[in-house]
Amino acid sequence: MSHVNLSGKTVLLTGASDGIGKGVADYLMQMGAQVAVHYNSNKVAAEALVTKHQNNSKSFQADLSQEASVYQLFNEVLTHFKKIDVIILNAGVFLEHSTKLDTQDWLKIWKKTMAINLDAVGLLTKLGLDHFKDNGEGRFIYIGSRAVFRGETEEYLAYAASKGGLTSLARSVARSFGKDNIKSFVLSPGFTRTQMAERFIDTYGEERVLNEIALNTLTEPKDLAPLIGLMCSGLMDHATGATIDINAGSHIR
Repeated sequence: MSHVNLSGKTVLLTGASDGIGKGVADYLMQMGAQVAVHYNSNKVAAEALVTKHQNNSKSFQADLSQEASVYQLFNEVLTHFKKIDVIILNAGVFLEHSTKLDTQDWLKIWKKTMAINLDAVGLLTKLGLDHFKDNGEGRFIYIGSRAVFRGETEEYLAYAASKGGLTSLARSVARSFGKDNIKSFVLSPGFTRTQMAERFIDTYGEERVLNEIALNTLTEPKDLAPLIGLMCSGLMDHATGATIDINAGSHIR
C-alpha cells in the first residue's frame, strides 16, 4: 500500500459508508486523517468504519436531498472538529429514468438526482468556501464521472447532467479561489466495483461492463484512494482545477 502522511488533517467525506466513499475513508484513516464519515441510511457500516480506526473520526447522518439536512451536517461536523481541511464530495445517486417514462415521473427522478448530486454539492461548496477563507486554506475534491465527457445512455440523463454541473463547479472554484489558498480537483471514475455498479451488473451482466474497459479487471475503490490521499496532502496543489480520469481505459481524452 502506498503511504501519504495525513496526520493532522480533518476530512469531510460525503457518502462514506459504502462504495468508493467507504474505500477512500478507510484509506485516509489509515494514513492518519480524522474523517467525518457521512452516511444517509447505512449507520452500521459508517460506525464500524469509525470503530475500526479509533482515531477521533466520527460518523454523521444526513439526507442530502434535504437542504436543512445539508446545513445540519456541515454544522455538526464543524462543532465536533472545529476545523475542516478537505471536503470530498462523493455522495451521489445513479437513478434510471428512461425517457419512455411518463414525463412527470421522469421529472421526479431528475429532481431527486439533481438535489443529491448537484444542489447539495453546491451548498456544501458555499459553506466550505466560507470556512476555508476564514482559515486561510482548504481543498475540495469532487467525484465526477466519465459520463461528463463521453455522455450516458438515455436511462441516465440526469446523472450525466448532474456530474457535468459538478465538474464545471469544481473548475470554477479552482479558478476563482486559488488566491485564497483554496484548491479544487475532480476525480472522474468509470465503472467502479461498488453496490451501485453491482446493481447494473446484475441487470446487464458483467461481460457488458468488462467489454467497455481496456484492462482485465474492473476498477475498485482502492484504485482511487491513493490519488485522493495525494490531493488531500497538498502534494498535488499545482494540479488545482485538473480532472483526472480513472476509468480503466474505457474513455481516453
